[in-house]
Amino acid sequence: MGLPPELSSADRNRDDILAVLREFVPAEGSILEIASGGGQHAACFASEFAPQVWQPSEYDPARIDIMRMRFAGLDLPNLRAPIILDVGTATWPVERDWSDAPIRMIYNVNMIHIAPWSVCLGLLAGAGRILPEDGVLFLYGPFNRDGAFTSEGNANFDISLRGRNPEWGLRDLSEVCDAANEVGLALDRVVEMPVNNLSVVFRATK
Repeated sequence: MGLPPELSSADRNRDDILAVLREFVPAEGSILEIASGGGQHAACFASEFAPQVWQPSEYDPARIDIMRMRFAGLDLPNLRAPIILDVGTATWPVERDWSDAPIRMIYNVNMIHIAPWSVCLGLLAGAGRILPEDGVLFLYGPFNRDGAFTSEGNANFDISLRGRNPEWGLRDLSEVCDAANEVGLALDRVVEMPVNNLSVVFRATK
């Protein structure tokens, strides 16, 4: 099984995200990555932020296999084996047995616009349950702002997404923030990123 070429976007945005991520990664504990894709970010960031534990996860079992291939030759004791995780479930696997290195950050890139709105709500609800006070939820991707597209490219991208699945599409940042507030997550920072993307950082307020 080879690595799919569509995952190359993860390599393109990695360094830009890393520059922002450095400010928010906790000094101890674990980082749970949601929708890790082919594992490019997990492999890079586990190396960058050791000894903090990096836990990759995926909804798609095929991507789990790809990550296992990618991680097989790496000497990264803090990079855990990828796990199956469906954010829409009432209890995530990490809530059942995760006492050795408490999760202090949840990291998610380029997911909520290629999934139904219910998936975004599931992600936020899980983060609200799991993160301790001042824990971080880090999102990255394209967003609308104040009900409008931020670029012609994003508008065209939204049309393409909705053509593939009517439940997909760019999410408005204000709606994401409103939903986050309902589960105990407060907006901390919005960082403008290349190609009309945003890094959006929430902190748990419980």
